[in-house]
Amino acid sequence: MSRSPNSGTTILLYILGIGLVITAILVVLKGTGILEWIPPYAIWATALFSIGAGILYGINSYRR
Repeated sequence: MSRSPNSGTTILLYILGIGLVITAILVVLKGTGILEWIPPYAIWATALFSIGAGILYGINSYRR
């Protein structure tokens, strides 16, 4: 049997997944014109946060 993932890993993956889903929803809603008031840098900030957190976690888990 395989081991269950570390709780830290699970939490980070949930954060990454939620961040990417929120980014996708914002892009779709902004593209359809429903959320025109959201500035583009807010969407970029959400996407870059998710990507950056994934990279930092990958570096941290590689060192172990």
